[in-house]
Amino acid sequence: MSKECVSNQPHGFKNHIEKVAIVGAGGHVGKFITEELLQTGKHQVSAITREGSTAILPPGVIVRRVDYGNQSSLVEALKGQDALIITMSVMAPPDQQNKLIEAAATAGVPWVLPNEFGGDPLDKEIGKDIFLGDAKRVYRDYIEKLGKSSWIGIACGFWYEFSLGGGPDRYGFDFKNRTVILMGNGTVKINTSTWPQCGRAVAKLLSLKILPDTEDDDSPALVNFKNNGVYISSFTINQKDMLDSVLRVTGTKLEDWKVTYTTAKERFQSGLQDFQKGDRAGFGRLLYARNFYPESNGNFEAIKGLHNDMLGLPKEDLDEFTKIGIKMSEENTAY
Repeated sequence: MSKECVSNQPHGFKNHIEKVAIVGAGGHVGKFITEELLQTGKHQVSAITREGSTAILPPGVIVRRVDYGNQSSLVEALKGQDALIITMSVMAPPDQQNKLIEAAATAGVPWVLPNEFGGDPLDKEIGKDIFLGDAKRVYRDYIEKLGKSSWIGIACGFWYEFSLGGGPDRYGFDFKNRTVILMGNGTVKINTSTWPQCGRAVAKLLSLKILPDTEDDDSPALVNFKNNGVYISSFTINQKDMLDSVLRVTGTKLEDWKVTYTTAKERFQSGLQDFQKGDRAGFGRLLYARNFYPESNGNFEAIKGLHNDMLGLPKEDLDEFTKIGIKMSEENTAY
């Protein structure tokens, strides 16, 4: 079978993504994706928003208002789009993403980036333990079942600044009380990414050509990631690396902090018990703790490698984003 490439496509085939629709363009990661897409100068960006939304959007974004109770309004908003990016809160109605996927298929949108921003979407073991794997897989399977779009999942790990500043149930830090909880000895490495890096990654990805020019062309193309994951990371670090950065940024010494120890599995079980009692904070604790298991953790770089270099992503300054995380903690904005 011949390799799919531009040279065997019909006349007039467009080998680039031009029109991009994004849900959540004013949200945590969505605003960074939107800004980076605009900065490329290669994309027309449309924000899919509800009627009455007060989200603040960057200049240059086309606003397309929809009614999720009226499927035809979603289809109309997505007509002519080359890609749909879905970023939404975990509090969004569970059927909202299905409605978007269905509308994208009806409108003929060829590429969908589902609400996948997090760990390795193909890691079944972690996915099962944190109760998210099957839920996310359902959306990917639905895209493939409809047969009109292809999906790409963004594996970026936890958002670093958001997780660092979000309290001890995440990366273990309580900045107000200068306490930190280390799992094991604090040396299990995970992948974690900043919001700006996630934005750059999506913009770089959607700026790739769609198909190779010829069958002998091995340069990066979007089709290489069809129904698969893109693996990116800002930092491959452990809790001790985070603590060292915090000490540098705050000008404090280790003896200024109260350090306590537990194991990732004990912390996971503690979160699970609280979650089963109806405490949502328990879910956050089990979610993060599971990624610090020594034998099966959130370091997908060690298994899959990263696409940072292929996408031309820059190296980032850990301390710079530690400062941002601490500020978010102080301002109570990491939620």
